Amino acid sequence: MRGGAEFFIALRYLLGRAREGGRYLKGAAMGIALSLIPIMVTLIVADGMIRGITDRYLELGTGHLRIYDYLNAGEVSPENFREFLNFRGIWRERQGLGIVMGGKGKAGATIRAVESGFWTDPGSALFLKTLEGSTELEEPDQVLLGEELARSIGAEVGKRVYIMSIRVSPSGQSIPRTLPYTVQGIVSSGYRELDALWCLMSYEGGGRILDPELSSDYLTVKIDDPYDKAEETARLIRRALGPGFAVYSWKDLQRSQYSSYESTRQLLLFIMALIVVVAAVNVSSATSMLVFERQRDIAVLKAAGAGPASTTRIFLCAGFLTGLAGAIPGALLGLLIGFFINPLIRGLEHVLSFFSGLFRGGEVKILDPGYYLEKIPVIIHWKTVFLILLFTVLCSVLASWAPSRRAGKIKPIELLRKF
Repeated sequence: MRGGAEFFIALRYLLGRAREGGRYLKGAAMGIALSLIPIMVTLIVADGMIRGITDRYLELGTGHLRIYDYLNAGEVSPENFREFLNFRGIWRERQGLGIVMGGKGKAGATIRAVESGFWTDPGSALFLKTLEGSTELEEPDQVLLGEELARSIGAEVGKRVYIMSIRVSPSGQSIPRTLPYTVQGIVSSGYRELDALWCLMSYEGGGRILDPELSSDYLTVKIDDPYDKAEETARLIRRALGPGFAVYSWKDLQRSQYSSYESTRQLLLFIMALIVVVAAVNVSSATSMLVFERQRDIAVLKAAGAGPASTTRIFLCAGFLTGLAGAIPGALLGLLIGFFINPLIRGLEHVLSFFSGLFRGGEVKILDPGYYLEKIPVIIHWKTVFLILLFTVLCSVLASWAPSRRAGKIKPIELLRKF
């Protein structure tokens, strides 16, 4: 029997009337479709949240690359990077620890002294919100405070705060140093944990309060394509600068955090994949029932000359078409829900807030912007989607293998005597 005929018979079983066995295959296809919907939604939400969180840290925190001059090998300027077409900007930064004291208290803080162009960069401006005042640091004694840090110490725009750090004397002793700074603005990075730590100032202002021996000094670099070109660009910069410099990509700087995100994503997909495996078991049951109900067809086909291998392929094709019929609609519906995940979340928040208000509850926030993203970026990795579809169809074919082989081994004489 030719392959086209085998495929046509399998398609007829899937699309045929219920009493011809189609109800079993259609039910199995529906189970596969329902199992793929949460997988696609989970994939989009997980990828979107990872990208959104990573983008925020890249643009406001580590940058895309960092260059350290450990041996004082020489001055680095943008002239060193003219050959890199994807180069976007370079800024000097010094970072250290200190204590910020305001009218209501004091708190430990991470002091970030960065050249002013860093905060006006489009990537930084996209994620850094100015809640009060301005982000333009015109004088060395002006600072920007994170929202939570300003609230905890009672700092206000235009008022003075005092910053204490440690300096090392020529004799090697650690001596406290306290200087006054004026609050130029109160900002928010979108994460409460960062807003409770950040004290931002100009690079010149950082030179006044941060001791070179107790703080780290480096260059923050941004490029056009940090996700695909960061490591390659880091290698090129190392080669261009020569010995004495260390260049790290954001993947090196955030390796533990990014690995944690990826591990969580893989674990979620693994759990979702188990649902697909369970749904594929239904394909095995459906194929078994189909073989049982279509024994007359099997007898006629074998009497007409169809061999065991041909009969087996018919039911394998039925398993393949069942997996395909469930995978494609399920994936499309899951992708559609994932694409509109933000409006759906907002609508669910309104519904839950309405019912919460009936019982004198407060407003319900599924995504608290103080801890999560205000909006989940919609990221679709089509390669991963294709692999999930391939895995689903493959599971369906494997699940139908055993009943298909049993169908191929049935002896036509016994069936003809029966019918």
